[in-house]
Amino acid sequence: MTIIAEAPTPARIVFGTDGWRARIADDFTFENVRRCADGVAQAVLAAGSRERGVVVAYDRRFASEHFAQAAAEVLLAHDIPIFFAERAVPTQMSTYEVVARGAAAGVVITASHNPWTDNGFKVKSPEGSAAGPEMLAVIEAAIAANAGQPIPRRPFAEAEVAGLVERFDPYPGYEAFLRRTLDLDALRAADVHVLVEPMWGSGAGWIPRLLSGGRIRVTEIHQERNPYFGGVNPEPIRPHVDEALGLLARGGFDLGLLLDGDADRAGAADERGVFIHQLQVTGLLMYYLAEYRGLRDPVVVSVNNTSMARRLGERYGIAVHETPVGFKYIGPTMIETGAMMGGEESGGFGFGMHLPERDGIYADLLLLDLFLRERAAGRWPVSRAIEHLHEIAGPSFYRRVDVHVERSAYDGVKERLLVGLRERSPADLDGLPVVRTQPLATNDGYKFFTPDGSWLLVRTSGTEPLVRIYAEASSAELRDALIAAGERLVRGG
Repeated sequence: MTIIAEAPTPARIVFGTDGWRARIADDFTFENVRRCADGVAQAVLAAGSRERGVVVAYDRRFASEHFAQAAAEVLLAHDIPIFFAERAVPTQMSTYEVVARGAAAGVVITASHNPWTDNGFKVKSPEGSAAGPEMLAVIEAAIAANAGQPIPRRPFAEAEVAGLVERFDPYPGYEAFLRRTLDLDALRAADVHVLVEPMWGSGAGWIPRLLSGGRIRVTEIHQERNPYFGGVNPEPIRPHVDEALGLLARGGFDLGLLLDGDADRAGAADERGVFIHQLQVTGLLMYYLAEYRGLRDPVVVSVNNTSMARRLGERYGIAVHETPVGFKYIGPTMIETGAMMGGEESGGFGFGMHLPERDGIYADLLLLDLFLRERAAGRWPVSRAIEHLHEIAGPSFYRRVDVHVERSAYDGVKERLLVGLRERSPADLDGLPVVRTQPLATNDGYKFFTPDGSWLLVRTSGTEPLVRIYAEASSAELRDALIAAGERLVRGG
């Protein structure tokens, strides 16, 4: 029997917390990448910024360089000059290039920490942040309008010969940019041994190169390109970084610095191989800027980030602003408030003195600087510095669980959670009193608070068929109880 398939319906492309991501060869196709690029072109033309050009970069995922060229060809067809990365680079390097060149926008082909089967399309604003809701609304409207329509393109090689394509290497400019706010020579002179885990991603080689030529010893693992990412999601959290934690636990290192697949997220571990969770990293970086840099500008955190930010804000007289999840909200709020730092639960951190955009390499170098200063203050090894953070900022027992759902059932799960919890908000979570329920501003979840300020957050993903459950509590036992209650909510138990 012959089966005749119906013509595929053009994919509905919606940008999530930071870009559009989808499975390669399913929805993430050359056709849909061209549609996204056409949307960016329309936004650039509407802003009257054609002459400023667009930066195009890509990560180490499967065929990313080819998808990047496809996107560039569409922009070129609209007579928009292109600055094209000469190799796979960290996402924030494209952001830096947008700012340094005064470009109209940036496009990065990356799915960040998503599974190896995915790829993605990120857009950067001319201010150096993730494209905000207003810019994305223009892009998404253009993408919806071009569904099923022919997308113009100009051959990349032809445009390069005509001088419309300039290839760039971001390293020299980025190193000089770092030196404005960070003493790289002091870091290089430190007598410490650092393990770096780039997770096979585009951040490989950057930290060793930036710290080379001094006394510091840097050992980097997983430097080679591997689009399979060793079989793990390239996200710098457990269990994906357990190999690096095991190496640290065997001794010989003073700390570990971690990156995700496109190096815009940061992570760390102490000298014993104990993972320093992302909320602790938020607290450490805020403490560093206030205590050692003397800064008192605002801090922006996502709704799923740490309550330590508020407590540190009270200690140092720093205003703390809360946003929905995603740097498309955090970055613009940083710019609006003049913030010194923005941080999200997933390990993304931006800085007012650097870029209002996630930069895992810069964040990791700031952590290294913090720990060296803590050593000079007598709080060493790194585990002792972590203890000191909690002495001044309070406890933070944190855990996140991702509940994966079959794609075919995901809409029903979202409906049950989002509508059901709105209509019947729980008074308790398996016996734990709920004193306040906070609907998320993006209408994709709820946050529940217990009497001592501990919290549970249930949030549906905009980029994957999963529900994320977060909890931060005053004890490990309460954290685990909140997570278990959250899982029962999600699974309908």
